[in-house]
Amino acid sequence: MAMGRATVLVKPNHLETWDVPIPEPEAGGALVRVVIGGVCGSDLHITTGEAGVMPFPIILGHEGVGRVEKLGPGVSTDYAGIPVKVGDLVYWSPIALCHRCHSCTVLEETPCENSQFFEHAEKPNWGSYADYAWLPGGLAFFRLPEGADPEAVAALGCALPTVLRGFDRCGPVRVNETVVVQGAGPVGLSAVLVAAIAGAREIIVIDSVDKKLEIARQLGATATVSLADSPEERRRQIYDLCGHNGPNVVVEAAGYLPAFPEGVDLTGNHGRYIVLGLWGAIGTQPISPRDLTTKNLTVAGASFPKPQNYYQAMHLAARLQDRFPLAALVTHRFAIRDADKALAAVKAGEVIKAVIDPTL
Repeated sequence: MAMGRATVLVKPNHLETWDVPIPEPEAGGALVRVVIGGVCGSDLHITTGEAGVMPFPIILGHEGVGRVEKLGPGVSTDYAGIPVKVGDLVYWSPIALCHRCHSCTVLEETPCENSQFFEHAEKPNWGSYADYAWLPGGLAFFRLPEGADPEAVAALGCALPTVLRGFDRCGPVRVNETVVVQGAGPVGLSAVLVAAIAGAREIIVIDSVDKKLEIARQLGATATVSLADSPEERRRQIYDLCGHNGPNVVVEAAGYLPAFPEGVDLTGNHGRYIVLGLWGAIGTQPISPRDLTTKNLTVAGASFPKPQNYYQAMHLAARLQDRFPLAALVTHRFAIRDADKALAAVKAGEVIKAVIDPTL
């Protein structure tokens, strides 16, 4: 059997490059040659063990754009009913839904109770730090629109679907609302982009890296606030811009536990606090429950975007790729064998978006 390379997390903080078999696609599925495997902040939390115990060994990577190598029996369209053929570029949702559980059929929500986010590295696998991704039946994939730049789609990886999922759950940004975004990584930048096209009056981004704040402005931020300032000074600057009632929406995209109580404090009266970045940071932080009541706050989280969020994100990126510098957000490329360097660069805050490029 032909073999391909993959980055395998054998145990926390222990990565290896394996040669793995390239399996035939199953009925309803597909085999794709990975073009870009996105490096997500969650991958770092998974690698270090901060996100909990995983079913080791696993092939890393849950963001991917690939080219169809083979289609499984019975497959002639993508999961939106668009004709698909060998050679087409596709973008996939990394969870195979069973459509036979309470979450899938009654709640119509993700994550699915019977599906896996990762498969054992020795089995057919959809991890994207690899030459090939095996997409099982039930794992939604979508053909890229004509003219879509794969890098523009990959640049916001699972971040843009996550933001769309968050706004679906907590309510969209409305025209003339004021928005604060904690963090200018891919999730934060996605929130800026969505808020900008929705017509927000103020979009204020908090981060410590000047380059990331500059990119946030390019994507629609109206103001930026430095983490070098004290929490009190940050709050003063934000309320000066938003008015005495405070921000209508605050988005947590920092992935840093102390951001949570600050976000609750920053959210204005009758506002919404949307927690998106703390999936991989296990722990607790103190807040005053009374603040939720007296300010009439809505606090909600979102994770595991639905397939429709991946479909929406793909088309949104394709539509906006010439209006905003989306492809340019991919600032660092790494070979499969250098996944450890990719994760180290993400941890150091050196990148806007890092990707695994199997051609390197």
